[in-house]
Amino acid sequence: MAIDDISMLIGRVSLRDRAAFSALYRQTSPKLFAICVRILRDRPQAEEALQEIYIKIWQRADRYASGDTNPMSWLSAIARNHAIDTLRARKPVANTIDEAYDLADSAPDPEKTAINTAEGRRIDACMNELEPDRADAVRKAYVEGLSYQELAGLFGVPLNTMRTWLRRSLLKLRECMER
Repeated sequence: MAIDDISMLIGRVSLRDRAAFSALYRQTSPKLFAICVRILRDRPQAEEALQEIYIKIWQRADRYASGDTNPMSWLSAIARNHAIDTLRARKPVANTIDEAYDLADSAPDPEKTAINTAEGRRIDACMNELEPDRADAVRKAYVEGLSYQELAGLFGVPLNTMRTWLRRSLLKLRECMER
């Protein structure tokens, strides 16, 4: 769909035209949904976020300035910002004491930095001893925070196989780190 067509639909939505809103949804929802899935990494949560995004679009359509901005950029910005807000809401709120400690001790300690760097190199060396797909699964689970279910789907293996991969990989990493 052409940029002008989307811009025209947004203009009609600002006048509360339900048919235009329906057409706008049909034309733009696949792209906005992809943005939500990429940011949230959770399909049901992305579907819910998409519905909330279109509520915002319905409410804010009158704020769109057709000559100033590409309409897909405007819609994508709403989707991206809402998905990021949803992602932030997922994270537990830090304890105020922890926040104060983090703020007070923000300068890196050279000794700790050196130790962490050395530990990082040891971990990298041990990760290189794992099979590539197992190492990738460990990174995605423990660095990116993917669930066993998400990993099983991503790697195309049964859930119990993924659990076994991770358990055995962690045992190998522990053995390597103890050497």
